[in-house]
Amino acid sequence: MAVTAQQIADLAGVSRGTVDRALHNRGRVNPEVKEKIQKIALELGYKPNLIGQALVRSKQDFKLGVILQSTETPTMQVVRAGVQRAAEELAASGVELVLRDFQGLDTELMLEYIEELVSAGVQGIALSPDTAPEVRQCIDELHAQGIPVITLNADAPGSKRLCFIGMDNYRAGQTAACLLRLMLPEGGKVLPLAGHLNNTAHNNRLNGFLDAIKAENTLNISTLAFQPCFDRDDYSHEITQHALRANPDLAAIYVASNGQKGVCQAIEEEGLKGRVKVAAFDLNELNMELLQSDSLSFVLDQEAFEQGYRPPFLLYEYLLHK
Repeated sequence: MAVTAQQIADLAGVSRGTVDRALHNRGRVNPEVKEKIQKIALELGYKPNLIGQALVRSKQDFKLGVILQSTETPTMQVVRAGVQRAAEELAASGVELVLRDFQGLDTELMLEYIEELVSAGVQGIALSPDTAPEVRQCIDELHAQGIPVITLNADAPGSKRLCFIGMDNYRAGQTAACLLRLMLPEGGKVLPLAGHLNNTAHNNRLNGFLDAIKAENTLNISTLAFQPCFDRDDYSHEITQHALRANPDLAAIYVASNGQKGVCQAIEEEGLKGRVKVAAFDLNELNMELLQSDSLSFVLDQEAFEQGYRPPFLLYEYLLHK
C-alpha cells in the first residue's frame, strides 16, 4: 500500500503542508524538520505523486471551495482559522482555496455560494450544511458532476458526500448526560438548550442527551422541555432566567450548542453560581474563561480547528489520488 504524505506528517508531528514543502523544496522549512521528514520518507519508501507534481508545474487552475455557516460563534471562528491555515499551506502546492462564510443558518445563501464556487471552477467543496433537503440534493448533484464534497462540523447524512469531519454528536450528547448524572447524585431537574434544530450537530447532541437521560430514569433526573436559543446569548439568558424562577429546584443546564455565556450570566445574577451545574461544548477562549471562573461545570471539546484544517487536505489528496 502506497505511503501518503499525511502518514509522514503524522509520524513527524508536522502538518501535511510542511511535508509537501520539505519533499518538493517549496517554501521555507526548518532544516532540522526537513531532514527528519526526508528521513521518514526514505525509510517508508515514499514515492512522490508524479501526477500531482505535473499539475503544479503546468500551473493548471486547481481550486477548492469552503463554505462555513454560523461564523459569528466562537466555535466556527476556530473552524475558520483552521481553514485559513490550510489555505496558506496548500498555496505552496499551487492550490487556491476560496472561502465563503455567513452568520447563522441560511439555506438559500448556502446554495448560492455553492453555485458561485462551481461557476468559479472549484474541483472540490468542503461545507458545514444545515438539514435542508435542498442541500443534500445539491451535494448529490455535485457528486454526479465529479465534484467531491466533504461535510464538516455538521453532517448531511444520506447524501453522497465523500466523508464527514467532526464529532460523533449523538455520542457526545450521551457522554454529557453521563457526566451530569455523576455530578447530580441526588437527581434533579435539567434544562436542555439547543441552538438550531436544522443543524444536525445541535440536533444529534440534544437527542443523544435526552435518550441517555431517559435510559437511566431510575436515577431521579428529569428534563424540562428543551428550548432553542439560536446560538444567541441574549436568548439563552432570558430562557435561563425564566427557567430558574419557575423552577427553584433546577439542578443543571445542558447547552448543546452556543449561548453558554448568557446561561452563566443569568445563573450568577440569580445568586446560584456553583449550585446550578452547566455543561457545554468546545474548548474555545470564551469557555476557557468560564471554566476557570467555575461558571461552567465541564466542557466537551470537538477539535474545531482540525474540522476546518483537515477537509481541504483530504480534498487535495482525493483529487490527486482518487
